[in-house]
Amino acid sequence: MRHFLTLKDFTKEEILEIIDLGLKIKKDLKAGKYNAELEHKTLAMIFEKSSTRTRVSFETGMFQLGGHALFLSNRDIHLGRGEPVKDTARVISRMCDMVMIRTFEHSMIEEFAAYSKVPVVNGLTDSYHPVQLLADYMTMIEYGVAENAVVAYIGDGNNMTNSWLMLAAKLGFELRIATPKGYEVESTVLRDALDFAKESGAVIKVMNDPKEAVKGATIVTTDTWASMGQEDEKEQRIKEFEGFMVDGLMMCLADKDAKFLHCLPAYRGQEVSEEILESHADIVFSEAENRLHAQKGLMVWLDRQRG
Repeated sequence: MRHFLTLKDFTKEEILEIIDLGLKIKKDLKAGKYNAELEHKTLAMIFEKSSTRTRVSFETGMFQLGGHALFLSNRDIHLGRGEPVKDTARVISRMCDMVMIRTFEHSMIEEFAAYSKVPVVNGLTDSYHPVQLLADYMTMIEYGVAENAVVAYIGDGNNMTNSWLMLAAKLGFELRIATPKGYEVESTVLRDALDFAKESGAVIKVMNDPKEAVKGATIVTTDTWASMGQEDEKEQRIKEFEGFMVDGLMMCLADKDAKFLHCLPAYRGQEVSEEILESHADIVFSEAENRLHAQKGLMVWLDRQRG
């Protein structure tokens, strides 16, 4: 049995196998063929953080695979209201076939997985967002920009940055991260990525100059400057992230055929301009759709590992 908590737990071959499976399931769906491999199986979805894409993609995906998804907010269950995480894990994993958790502390999902009898999927924590990176790379493959990719990530050193680090380090492409001073990536995450990069041949660069990071990049990506739980820092962050908005002038520094990615929701006029988001809307919203298909591939892959 395998859990999906962070990409650092997976090999390059396994990551690509999951994505390839998602692409196959997507192709079949577009042809009107439904894969019912998870028929009569149940996914428990625990949400301590709300989300549009995560709920819709997992719930729809489980339905299309023939199974059923249960939405469980922290108002619906005893988790966090007196019952230890390990006890909730023991109960839910005896009743359901898989668990997806979207929460704050990464340690919470690690503890849950340690006591779970079924696969646990990280739908987002403050440290990592690995399912989003499956969708991102799937989109890069579909748009023909995965091979020899040079990715520039502009913005906060957050869970998306950490996940891009792990993807690049495992798959072996070049990643440049530009953050404002004081918002750099966690040193432990960077150290792990650099260790993996020695084996894969990935080139990883961290800096504070977004223009330098974007020069010649084939993919430019960003994320909101203030994530959920950081709302009280929003005004301060807007000031400190001045010059980090991905706009037309910045994209002009990238490769002439460069693509823009965003995990959404996007705040126009902050991390990205209206012009850039709308001019790259096709790939950005294909990226959002691919959360559905990549996660279906992941759930089927995890289920198969149980034998």
